Amino acid sequence: MLTLFFDWHAGCNSDFRSLMLRISANEATSEAITLRLDGQISGRWVKLLEGTCEAQLNKGARVIMDLKNVSFADRDGIALLRNLTDRRVKFLNALPFIAEQIRDAKP
Repeated sequence: MLTLFFDWHAGCNSDFRSLMLRISANEATSEAITLRLDGQISGRWVKLLEGTCEAQLNKGARVIMDLKNVSFADRDGIALLRNLTDRRVKFLNALPFIAEQIRDAKP
């Protein structure tokens, strides 16, 4: 199992942990990769997630994203997730509220 991760990026204050995003990548096969997200898809973390997904999609990998531990996504985060659905990224375990926002977002 290959595990890549972008660890918690925060200042010294641990209160910022809720405002961060951790991305763990488990490559199950040579054709698919599962990205497990923990935290919030917001602010600067949207670009981090976009870059991570782009790198995998450009390799021709099928991307599966586990959103079980995502507590919040801002407008830009939802827009990115919506755009990724058009690129056939599959989402697992999204909170109902986040899943509904992705479905309702305009392409």
